[in-house]
Amino acid sequence: MFFLRLFHSTVLFVSGFLLLSLSPFATQKDRKPNIIFILADDLGRHQIGAYGSTFYETPHIDKLAKNGLKFSNAYAASPVCSPTRASIMTGKHPARLHLTDYIPGRSSKNSKLITPDWKKELPLGEVTIAEVLKDAGYATGHFGKWHLNKDKKYKLGRPGDPGSQGFDDVLTTHKPGAGPKSKFDEDWHHVREITERSVAFIKKNKDQPFFCYVTHNSIHDPEIEKKSLIEKYAKKPELKKLKTNNPKQAAMLETLDKSIGTILNTLVELELENNTLVVFNSDNGQKGSKEGKPFRGSKGDLYEAGIRMPLIIRWPGVVKPGTESEQFVISNDFFPTFIDLAGGISKAKDIDGVSLLPVLMDSGAKLTRESLCWHYPHYHGLGIAPSGAIRKGRYKLIEWFEKSAYGEDGAYELYDLMSDPGESRDLSASMKDKTAELKSELEAWRDQVGAQMMPRRK
Repeated sequence: MFFLRLFHSTVLFVSGFLLLSLSPFATQKDRKPNIIFILADDLGRHQIGAYGSTFYETPHIDKLAKNGLKFSNAYAASPVCSPTRASIMTGKHPARLHLTDYIPGRSSKNSKLITPDWKKELPLGEVTIAEVLKDAGYATGHFGKWHLNKDKKYKLGRPGDPGSQGFDDVLTTHKPGAGPKSKFDEDWHHVREITERSVAFIKKNKDQPFFCYVTHNSIHDPEIEKKSLIEKYAKKPELKKLKTNNPKQAAMLETLDKSIGTILNTLVELELENNTLVVFNSDNGQKGSKEGKPFRGSKGDLYEAGIRMPLIIRWPGVVKPGTESEQFVISNDFFPTFIDLAGGISKAKDIDGVSLLPVLMDSGAKLTRESLCWHYPHYHGLGIAPSGAIRKGRYKLIEWFEKSAYGEDGAYELYDLMSDPGESRDLSASMKDKTAELKSELEAWRDQVGAQMMPRRK
């Protein structure tokens, strides 16, 4: 209780984030907590054992959940990768950043609506979490996929790459290109390379606070993995139970899970486990099936499967093991949370996220935020139309921009996620007042963040 009282007496919250001189959660060694953020690519929540999967095997992620806090209503800021990653780095919503599609995006010259002139890279003027933590005395390392500038063939030292955005130790990787002569036993998705560099960084900085950002290319396509692993999952009886059960993705996920186990074991070996906050998350949903079991949709759309993510946080001594939170959280929240626990100071303005520390300290704690919003003014290559969405309480409204721009029927869909998590029953016609309420709030939010809209093509 002493530390909790100290926390409340020394914290000044300004414009959505905390200004601390010292972390109130200092350990017996009087040291700020280490932070390891592990980000998967295109991984759906339903693919994790801790979230109910019996087909995919994720023992290390499941153990993380057993010893930490699992979020049941965690969302990505976008249904595609680059905007979510920008949101994690800055604490701002992609709509505010005007970075709303994966980089470099795709052409939509023949579409009914005109795609806005959105940003194709994270501006150097934006304050990143790595920069804030570095100023707070942290060693900072980025290992894996960046995807926040135009060129995917990363080169160290170039403006826009992680080294110019606050990271001291950097490995940048890109997704592989597979051909008919590919050797499937190779480290195609750089999982081993990313893991080895992350472990080396942790060992090198074990005597000082560190922020280790481990951002994988897996399980993004191309779906390449050892044939023996793929065959293992192809033989499982659960394969045909759901269309989302994918043997190739399962094999890739098993390799990713083992990587996470290696990092967690390193913390134990170095006696850093008790002073390290570990976050596991994904940037957007699984690519593929739209069946609605347990969620409808996929990567690229604003149905639940596209944006509702696995989120697990372990922090021994603060987070109670084996707990779950129903609070609405989103990618924007990591920025103020990490600043809060590290005692950092940021000059960034217009932060959209809120600190999750109250929930980490008490899984039953309530956040002041009532709703979450999304804005995706783009035509996705999977054939998904541009849209926006808002979730408030049990209800979620989706707006299809093409239809609303032309005044067509079906522009809005309303779902009760408590009774209908698979979004199979549109209530917009029978609950017109609720539809109008959420429509008004969504429009007000877009105005507040300065969202770019899509004019009709003449």
